[in-house]
Amino acid sequence: MVLVTGGAGYIGSHVCKALSQEGFTPICYDTLEKGHDWAVRWGPIERGDIGDRDRLDEVFERCRPTGIIHLAGYIEVGESVREPERYMHNNAAKSRVLIEAALAHDVEAFVFSSSCSVYGLPQADRLSETHPIRPLNPYAESKAHVEATLRDSAARGLRSAALRYFNAAGADPDGEIGEAHDPETHLLPLAVDAALGLGPPLTLLGDDHPTPDGSCIRDFVHVSDLAAAHIHVLRWLQRSPAKGLHEAFNLGSGVGYSVRQVLAETARLAGPVPLKVGPRRPGDSPRLVGDISKSKRELGWTPTRDLGTQIEDTLRWRRNMAR
Repeated sequence: MVLVTGGAGYIGSHVCKALSQEGFTPICYDTLEKGHDWAVRWGPIERGDIGDRDRLDEVFERCRPTGIIHLAGYIEVGESVREPERYMHNNAAKSRVLIEAALAHDVEAFVFSSSCSVYGLPQADRLSETHPIRPLNPYAESKAHVEATLRDSAARGLRSAALRYFNAAGADPDGEIGEAHDPETHLLPLAVDAALGLGPPLTLLGDDHPTPDGSCIRDFVHVSDLAAAHIHVLRWLQRSPAKGLHEAFNLGSGVGYSVRQVLAETARLAGPVPLKVGPRRPGDSPRLVGDISKSKRELGWTPTRDLGTQIEDTLRWRRNMAR
């Protein structure tokens, strides 16, 4: 059994499906504050907060998971700038409680959902795992804090990996699950909704970034490819002979697209995207593109679904949601 914190959320539900398809039993551990009960389809759900040690102990003792995939947390950069203490408490302090519970119950493998935002301002065209950690906002700082706690916990016998996501996008190719945030803040669903007339015009967050067309450049990876990577990492940790270790892996496509390029591709597939220009979002880096050679080499993982596929799957999902 594998405990998936935040398993009722966007990425978490895709991870649970991937685990089930690979013969694991995923246990969704979620407060349902942000997640959805309809997305829990491949294993049982345990309602609980990662900061509640008594509830964690109860679930660990009854279910005895051999692995943890930790995705629970707040994710909005702008909100983190407005409410930094809330983000550090929910994402960092509560994660320490979960890590202590994992150590106490001898969990074999701990996989953490981190973020490429921990790198801050890029010092290279493609960011490798050796790039300095210099977060620009409280959300990224909270992720870096959990990574540091996991590194320290290796000396106590915990085997862990931090997965530094670039931009998760797309939806389940079978149409069973997809993004359903409230409010939605991610580019692809907002762009698709604007093109389909299901939402307002897209707001471009700054057109004066130091990039060729003035919009941010990002690395987009299909959520199903992302989910598959968690299986690779889980097995990699379980195979390791080391009593304790910690490694970081980038999960992206290795290709950067500007927001305007994404909108052009969305327009090609879905029709024109109504657009207005707004101010830059505080704490945003102008360019984040990953070097994923370590993940390919050590995990045997390679993303297979390109940007066009990500947009097509998002289109299918948003149309289904609107019915």
